Amino acid sequence: MENKEKKLLLQISNLKQYFPVGKGSFVKANDGISIDIYEGETFGLVGESGCGKSTLGRSILQLYKQTDGRTMYFGRSIDEVAPRYAYDTFRSLTRRRKELEEKKAKYEAFQAEYDKKTEQEQYALHGELTHLRKEANDAMLDVATLIGGLFAAPDLKPVEEIFLKEYGVSRELRKAQDQRMDIQLDVDDAAYALKKAEEAGKDTAAARKKLDKAQEKLDACLKNIASINERIDVIHNEIAEMRKNCCSEPGYAEFEAYHSNGIDLARLTYSEMRGLRSDLQLIFQDPYSSLNSRMTVGQIIGEGMIAHKFFRRNDDRMKDEIIRVMEECGLAPYFLHRYPHQFSGGQRQRIGIARSLALNPKFVVCDEAVSALDVSIQAQIINLLQDLKEKQNLTYLFITHDLSVVKYISDRIGVMYLGNMVETAPSDDIFAHPLHPYTEALLNAIPTTDENQSSELEILEGDIPSPVNPPKGCKFHTRCKYCTEVCTQVVPQMQEVRPNHFVACHHILEQNKD
Repeated sequence: MENKEKKLLLQISNLKQYFPVGKGSFVKANDGISIDIYEGETFGLVGESGCGKSTLGRSILQLYKQTDGRTMYFGRSIDEVAPRYAYDTFRSLTRRRKELEEKKAKYEAFQAEYDKKTEQEQYALHGELTHLRKEANDAMLDVATLIGGLFAAPDLKPVEEIFLKEYGVSRELRKAQDQRMDIQLDVDDAAYALKKAEEAGKDTAAARKKLDKAQEKLDACLKNIASINERIDVIHNEIAEMRKNCCSEPGYAEFEAYHSNGIDLARLTYSEMRGLRSDLQLIFQDPYSSLNSRMTVGQIIGEGMIAHKFFRRNDDRMKDEIIRVMEECGLAPYFLHRYPHQFSGGQRQRIGIARSLALNPKFVVCDEAVSALDVSIQAQIINLLQDLKEKQNLTYLFITHDLSVVKYISDRIGVMYLGNMVETAPSDDIFAHPLHPYTEALLNAIPTTDENQSSELEILEGDIPSPVNPPKGCKFHTRCKYCTEVCTQVVPQMQEVRPNHFVACHHILEQNKD
């Protein structure tokens, strides 16, 4: 299936994650990562230790607040989340358009002068040109992702008013949804109490009355939510009509191309992000230190369920759900009251997987989830992850340094080097047609039993440079056998060389071989 036929779940654009190390210096763990992740796929992420793979996974989940860039999540809509940053944007459209025009004009003027320079002069100015282009692009994306082509309307006052109106109603929807979750717990508790009373042959009148009262509240809440959704639909129709009338305005298509209903995770407040934690989960690398030794298996798996109001504490129904999740992850029900130290590494990792999947997430970062396990156990865990993915329609970011593992589990693969993505492609294509010298070097270092191939491994020479002071130009040029002067001066840009196969290199391998 082509990517264009899939639903985009995450769109990461120019993500940067810098960590201060003192005296004005920073570790550039992620230095401008841009990738798309589609619903239902496994995106494999490979590279040497220290290249920033795990940092990227944690930054996408906002466990590390990213330094720069966008992480658009399309699993929820703006109307569901009603983030504060949307309100701040809607009430300042006129000012933001002026800022955009100024930055765009500055970039275009610099570009015109840049084009007149010699190649050597362009090398020196390339960084400034890239910075100005990013400033102009960011200024546009700040607004265009929220209102699209309406940013080109001659008068932005009506646009501000209608989107602020939508935001206000969306806030009502969010509060009503939170209220529904609390009332649903009351209904479930009352229904469970009635069931137990019936099973015990006791008088059920009081229990039934309590259930009817809770159900009445839930029905009223659901009716209110339906009413709010109707109001949102009316506003959407008004926006669609306004958008239709704006189509003839210059610049419409330019902005409309960016319009989306995704949520920028990087701009959410702590409480807003916490509300999305059930959608976005993490499986840790170390099955030993990632589990609280003072908690039983049942407590570990149920902790998230309580935090996200799936159940109340000490709810008997939660025990049944925990056992169901455990069985799905290959854990026996009698493990429920045992502690982590009583399990092997493979069993502990199954507990970690159960903890993450208990919340019915949409996206899971598997951070070196099998690297600490024996080879035989690795296969079991990978097969488990594959089965769970198919059952629950999960999307994975599978981080590993083992190319043989990533080939088996991934639909697409991204290759990282020193904080940058250097190549992305469908899994089979990466192995059949590696286009970046670094990818080639990683593949040549894989041990093989194929008699038709050389038994001698090709070891990549040199060490990864410091992420505090990375090389100028292409970061891989200090270890690349194809390096030329342009590699030492200019950062290569990602380009599509084959269908869905992107590479950032001045000397693409197939061109070298020709």
